[in-house]
Amino acid sequence: MYVFLTGNDTTAINAMKHVLPLLLTGVCLAVGAQAQQPTTASPAPATSTAPRSTARLTGTIVDSTSGKPVEFASIALIDPQTKKPLDGTVANEKGQFTIEKLPSGPFNLLISFVGYRNKTIANVRADRQGDTNLGLIRLMADVRTLKEVNVVGQAAIVEEKVDRIVYNADRDITNKGGDASDVMRKVPLLTVDMDGNVSLRGSSNVRVLINNKPSTIVASSVADALKQIPADMIKTVEVITSPSAKYDAEGSAGIINIVTKKSNLAGFTLNLDSGVGNRGANLGLNGNLRTGKMGFSLSGFGRGNYNVRGKFDNRQQTFGTNGTTTQQTADTRNNGLFGQYTLGWDYDISKTSAITASLRYGARNNYQYQDNFITRTVSSQGYFPSLNSRNVLTSDLSGTVDANLDYTKTYNRSDGRPQQEFSTSVQYSRNNRTNDFTADILNPSDNFGSIAARQQNLNQSHNQETTIRADYQTPIGTNQLLEFGGKGIFRQVESAYQYNLATGPTGGFVTDLSRPANTLNYDQNIAAGYVSYTLTTKNKYTIKAGTRYEYTTIRAFFDQSQGGEQAGQQLPIPDYGNLVPSINISKQLKGGKTIKLAYNRRLQRPGIQFLNPNPNASNPLNIVQGNPLLSPELTDNFELGSSTYIKSVYINATLFARTTNNSITSVRDTNITAIGTVVSPALGQALRTTYFNIGKEDAYGINLFGNATLFSKWQIGGGVDAYYSYLTNNSANDVYRATNSGFVISGRLFTNLTLKNGWGVQGFAFARGKQVQLQGYQGGFGFYSLGVKKDLKNKRASFGIAGENFFNYPLNIRSESSSVLFAQQSVTSLYNAGIRVNFSYKFGKLSFDQQPQRQRNRGGNDDLKDEGGNDANGGGGGQPAPAGGGSRPAGGARPK
Repeated sequence: MYVFLTGNDTTAINAMKHVLPLLLTGVCLAVGAQAQQPTTASPAPATSTAPRSTARLTGTIVDSTSGKPVEFASIALIDPQTKKPLDGTVANEKGQFTIEKLPSGPFNLLISFVGYRNKTIANVRADRQGDTNLGLIRLMADVRTLKEVNVVGQAAIVEEKVDRIVYNADRDITNKGGDASDVMRKVPLLTVDMDGNVSLRGSSNVRVLINNKPSTIVASSVADALKQIPADMIKTVEVITSPSAKYDAEGSAGIINIVTKKSNLAGFTLNLDSGVGNRGANLGLNGNLRTGKMGFSLSGFGRGNYNVRGKFDNRQQTFGTNGTTTQQTADTRNNGLFGQYTLGWDYDISKTSAITASLRYGARNNYQYQDNFITRTVSSQGYFPSLNSRNVLTSDLSGTVDANLDYTKTYNRSDGRPQQEFSTSVQYSRNNRTNDFTADILNPSDNFGSIAARQQNLNQSHNQETTIRADYQTPIGTNQLLEFGGKGIFRQVESAYQYNLATGPTGGFVTDLSRPANTLNYDQNIAAGYVSYTLTTKNKYTIKAGTRYEYTTIRAFFDQSQGGEQAGQQLPIPDYGNLVPSINISKQLKGGKTIKLAYNRRLQRPGIQFLNPNPNASNPLNIVQGNPLLSPELTDNFELGSSTYIKSVYINATLFARTTNNSITSVRDTNITAIGTVVSPALGQALRTTYFNIGKEDAYGINLFGNATLFSKWQIGGGVDAYYSYLTNNSANDVYRATNSGFVISGRLFTNLTLKNGWGVQGFAFARGKQVQLQGYQGGFGFYSLGVKKDLKNKRASFGIAGENFFNYPLNIRSESSSVLFAQQSVTSLYNAGIRVNFSYKFGKLSFDQQPQRQRNRGGNDDLKDEGGNDANGGGGGQPAPAGGGSRPAGGARPK
């Protein structure tokens, strides 16, 4: 494989030197394993001494309705005379099974899995002339017939798999017309605040992937990225809390993978999705064309937001001889346009190899207005308040290009055992962003009726990433899997900023000499290698252990002199290497019970929001400024979980603990004087929010989740997440030293009812209490929705209506923070009651492509801490099937 390096090649090559020894070790292990691997599988022990043939029995178990594989179903050979088992096995994740050296027979074949009726195939007989292939074996859902009313099994909205929780967004009708942030609010373990920031078990250090791949749109802002992804295009959301060594070390709390809908249909299809509501409208087209070995897809989506209103009331006090007391109020409104366009292509080179490519462009134009922004200030020596009024417009515009090329090669085996697989991927991603604000400062002499001056902050940035990776997996015997691979990430970030001033409503802008312009250049190269080993035992233990090493080189400098730094002088940020081990152990018990134990170490590099040195002063008394000298934080995670079925009720409980050191912590101080204007009086002393590596956080909690399907028509479920958080820091400065602790509790409830004639009803509710922070807390909030859907014309068309927060007018969120320097209380009011009507129609011929589905490359850059990774198959498409375990739909409902 040839690797072409661009940019700072020297540091990248040096970084690779740290990874090559680990990769060579993995190669040697693979070669040794292959040398010792037997050419035939060892047979499972039989309970009978009946003579054995040399034949083998194979087959594939699928759902009788959907045709999808039934993962990890149990297969047993039964003696028809004694009714005792002779032999048995478990299907893999593709529903395939193989039994070697069959008894001479005849015998019965019993197939069983939770949520399905047992199936018996009688009088199966082996001969010595050849193998027996039963082909597709269809299992029916465990349903009942009451008189003449057919009760049909309902697809589960939430499923638990071996290494993740999966939320099936495409089965939730209340998502129609929304965006990804609406979907994420309903996913177990996740919390999404009203600004769209995502946290997992209370931690915002989460990596978000789109179709198992990174995107610079997410690196810029998770919250903004979620607003660009239409809910109608999301198939599932996967939450992985204990990633294996195959995944990037980034994402302290875990990885979230958003899987968009992909068509496996042959011929031509075109879907139209539209919606309109009191706060937004959307229109989307999604087309697919497949002929022979080649497939194309083209999709476009646009969404407009309007009538998004709110207000805030902020009160703060600074202490000391020059202290001030201020109150700020303003009305807010938002509007924007979001869109994305994707072109996909795939080609089956052969039955065992394929190539895929895609090109995506996403755009965001978001405008936030703060109208009648009034600041009332009283100094410690004064008696009468001084007033300042302004109108502020913040423009957040961005465009993102993602391009990738993937190649996958599998080495088929005729015996159905795990197979070798090699995959490689090249990806390019770039996000260009403009985040400016303009403030019209109103004249107090005419009761703020005219514009006295204007202030402008321009901040243009880009984030560019090039990724090259290769992965290989190979089985060892029949119950072991070895995986290893390498990866290089080459990242260039640039942020240019400046302040301008103007007089009157029409005067030209000139440079603010008191705030010199500058540009931060930040190049980061990462070289990584990993080795992972999986073992599945006969007594139903699955152990997956591995280690990953990542070496990071950084070159950062300013274009202009700043502080003690000279222009072009490299900032004192050292290179660093990290070894991150992981181990996952699971045990399948009787009655569908599962118990899991996991440990992993993760790291979190700072994203551009934390690095950006631009002092954003759209609110002149609350300035936000990043710190380019930040280093990564390290987190140790522990989990102990169990799941079980009690009749038709599924219950999952997980205890977790995490410790984060060198934490990237937001702190507030009063080290910056408020930005004045040419005619306005002083605003008082400002608060500055910035970031340091001075924090430590310990969190201990429990996640409870349950789901039940009643009468095969009504699904109801919910959960509670509770944890105790203890935050402190080791700062020697009294200004920043702080300690805080407390419980954080959140809960969710959802219900889904399927009615006759294509009608359906769904509801959802979520609430979270106060969020503990180092210097205070963020207020709690709630969210709820209710939707009705009607399918038309054999499900080619559908019509729906959904409402959300229809009793909240407004929703108030209260927050507080304090230190030895200041005290602050704020109330944010959101008028987010909404209603929307949706219509969808499907054009084209709908015929399923019967070609076997191959595993695609599943790598991503699971890194960078953002304000606010994993693969689609748990990191091992050919992983040996855990005996008796695997994927189960929550609540016992069958996959659909």
